[in-house]
Amino acid sequence: MRFQHYGKPPTNRNDWKTIRSLLPYVWEFRLRILLALSFLMVAKVANVGVPLVLKDIVDSFEKQDTVLVLPIALLLGYGALRFAHSLFSELRDIVFAKVTQNTIRRVTIRIFRHLHSLSLRFHLDRQTGGMSRDLERGAAGIRFLLNFMVFNILPTFFEIGLVAVILFAKYKFHFVATVLGTLVAYVVFTLIVTEWRMYFRRNMNEMDSKANTNAIDSLINYETVKYFNNEEYEANRYNNVMTLWQKAAIRNQTSLSALNGGQNTIIAIGVTLLMILASQGVVDGTMTIGDLVLVNAFLLQLYQPLHFLGFVYREIRHSLADMERMFDIANTTPEIRNKPDASELDRTDTTIRFEQVDFSYEPKRQILFGVDFEIPAGHKVAVVGHSGSGKSTLSRLLFRFYDVTGGRVLIGGQDVRDVTQESLRAAIGIVPQDTVLFNDSIFYNIAYGNTEANEEEVIRAAKQAHIHEFISSLPDGYKTIVGERGLKLSGGEKQRVAIARTLLKNPPILIFDEATSALDSKTEKGIQRELENIAVNHTTLVIAHRLSTVMNADQILVLDNGRIVERGTHQELLKKNGAYAHMWALQQQQQNKEPVAAVEHDG
Repeated sequence: MRFQHYGKPPTNRNDWKTIRSLLPYVWEFRLRILLALSFLMVAKVANVGVPLVLKDIVDSFEKQDTVLVLPIALLLGYGALRFAHSLFSELRDIVFAKVTQNTIRRVTIRIFRHLHSLSLRFHLDRQTGGMSRDLERGAAGIRFLLNFMVFNILPTFFEIGLVAVILFAKYKFHFVATVLGTLVAYVVFTLIVTEWRMYFRRNMNEMDSKANTNAIDSLINYETVKYFNNEEYEANRYNNVMTLWQKAAIRNQTSLSALNGGQNTIIAIGVTLLMILASQGVVDGTMTIGDLVLVNAFLLQLYQPLHFLGFVYREIRHSLADMERMFDIANTTPEIRNKPDASELDRTDTTIRFEQVDFSYEPKRQILFGVDFEIPAGHKVAVVGHSGSGKSTLSRLLFRFYDVTGGRVLIGGQDVRDVTQESLRAAIGIVPQDTVLFNDSIFYNIAYGNTEANEEEVIRAAKQAHIHEFISSLPDGYKTIVGERGLKLSGGEKQRVAIARTLLKNPPILIFDEATSALDSKTEKGIQRELENIAVNHTTLVIAHRLSTVMNADQILVLDNGRIVERGTHQELLKKNGAYAHMWALQQQQQNKEPVAAVEHDG
């Protein structure tokens, strides 16, 4: 079996677009940001003042020919400036902490909500592991961007400007020219090499997301891996992507070393030239030892943030690359949206009408063809047919997970596209064929049908679903954790939890999509009777494969290849001796064989 190889990483996008996406979250804290910047500027001024005071201290010692006297005022000033730099830097962090954390929380919440607003089509196509890694890196990128872009790039240039002005005022133009020449060379080199490195960073991110997708997907399907003895295959598949990640990571690190080496070389040349100029000034008598100390201190003070500036710029570019995938998700347009003038669903009339409905998941593959039927309020209609005939698609259209490509779906005469999705789905309850539970307690999973329900109501729903006795027999009762996707429960137990959850919701419209397919015959009959009682006075759509579960429906629709080929009551359809009668005969024949097969197996 061939392993999948992944293509090139995404091409560069407009980084300003990413920054603009972040600005609305930061703008409301503009006063805090200004206050934090004010503290930072004070800290920078204090930091620049330290070498000036240090120069005066050194010169004061040089001027005293006999007895050395400590320059107390200068030393206290030196200490005060050091303390002021530390104090205002910490005050900056205190003021800005709320901006950073609040922005991260709001962005992630917005994306979380947005993900739930996207269509089922998006979620069927998504890769959970890769997407979670993209969001994780994006949040970290926001934190870095806010802290370092605001507090390092602009303030560093401010500090460099201050130093350049002092050097220009106190010394010859050669000093300023050397500083500015070094700065220009450093910045140009950093920009060019960092842009070149971004390809490796994006490639590494792409492989990281792919690797995480494979790992999560494999662990979620743990049982399937074991069933087919494919542990080594999964390890090789994961290793294949990790190998590509490793190559990209090595290139990323190698190019980083080249960048750091070039930056250090430029700084070393600049420092050496300035020290030569300063030393020559001392020798010529135009500069004092204090001037030499001042220039040296300025160099260390200037090039350290300059070197850090290169790191910050590089990491900001990395952060933007990390954030771009997260904001791409945030900017994905929902396929299903409320109309601007959407109204609430009127629940007084729950008559359901499919009016000449056509539907295609893909343009080249149509699923439903002119489906037309009505479920009067309080009635029960069943839809039967072979697998792939389009039965479950009806429930998805009723929930408006997708929009019809032709015709209309109406509830009480209202087109489901004209009402809010929230009011529509609040009016419908479903017991799906494949029940997936949250990795939480049984109580939580039942109460999910109505998060405001009390304990008594949850237990009542469990009793109606014939699962209360089972839950009570467990050591932890309703606090029992069901595991990932509910895998600690059997298929029948999960489905009964799903039934209890829907009963707790108590909506006027019910959908049973193969609701008893995972139950044994005895349990099925008990729950079937309960479901029939529940369906009274509810508008009910039953999607079934076992025809014995829909015999009492007010009307039965036979769906074949997306078309209704027969309709009527159970008895009417048997008299027609058509598709339904044929399916009934096959199922009766199969049920009659099962006891015989069991006896033969026992013997």
